[in-house]
Amino acid sequence: MRWARRALTIPLYCAFLVLYVCLAPFLLPAVALYDASRKTGFAATRTVAFFGWYLFCEVLGLLAALVLWIAYRCSPAVDYGRFRRWNFDLQCLWARALGGGAFRLYGMRVENDAPAVLGAKPLLLMIRHASTADTILAAMLIASRYDVVLRYVLKRELLWDPCLDVVGNRLVNVFVRRGGEDTAAEVAAVAALASGVGPGGGVLIYPEGTRFSPQKRQQILAKLSARGDEAALSRATSLRGVLPPRLGGTMALLEQAGDWDIAICAHAGLEGSASFDELWNGALVGRVVHVRTSLFSGSALPPTREGKIDWLFDRWREVDDFVATHRN
Repeated sequence: MRWARRALTIPLYCAFLVLYVCLAPFLLPAVALYDASRKTGFAATRTVAFFGWYLFCEVLGLLAALVLWIAYRCSPAVDYGRFRRWNFDLQCLWARALGGGAFRLYGMRVENDAPAVLGAKPLLLMIRHASTADTILAAMLIASRYDVVLRYVLKRELLWDPCLDVVGNRLVNVFVRRGGEDTAAEVAAVAALASGVGPGGGVLIYPEGTRFSPQKRQQILAKLSARGDEAALSRATSLRGVLPPRLGGTMALLEQAGDWDIAICAHAGLEGSASFDELWNGALVGRVVHVRTSLFSGSALPPTREGKIDWLFDRWREVDDFVATHRN
């Protein structure tokens, strides 16, 4: 399946880039003329330009991944640990290039309230999930800045992005089904990410499991109501701008975080990248992305599972408050 997928996605992305380069001299002026009649800050033009930048980053990233693989295979002195480190550095470079390009093209800026130091202990990073851009945000602001080699829990659909597929599978990551029930196998795979993590390393999980939307929130509330789970329903109802954390993988990691640092990353401002229509109509143009990363000690977690669940929902209510305060 993996190689069949790559046999489709890699040539397709290369073909898209060639087609884009050929059409860009005609397409960009035409879209700019269309944009001139709208009051969206030339959002459509910016979006077309970003699509080209994304394709360029993808193809260049794949070429760099090929060079790293050749260097690893042709040099007996390079062990797999060093090869993985090269791929982590490539991942960070790709994220900075893609994210930095997006912020410049859309005229966005980040206001980042972050700890002075991360990485002295193993790190469990839990981040709000509002858009696909969250993946880039974590790599830009945490992994690159603090040199923390993060192991990601990602949705399986991201494997159709060839760079994330190739480099992501060289690193220690888990790709799970989005929105489905937490199966025992997937929870075990997520829990296994914590194995062998030391200082300078960490695990990233999106506790909500899927991007927030009012419709998804209502669906979750309806499911909890149908189950008759009053405690879970009460917790979920108290959250307005975020989804309630899914407990399977998140709790499996919290159970192992006794001597770890736990970082909760709240952010607001990327909601406009949740759909193509929002990008096209200017939802991101000029946005300020507010980010706050709060640090906690795993040794201070309550000892019981129920206590940890209460602690998690308390933290997620704080994320919800942050989103409500800083939403553009």
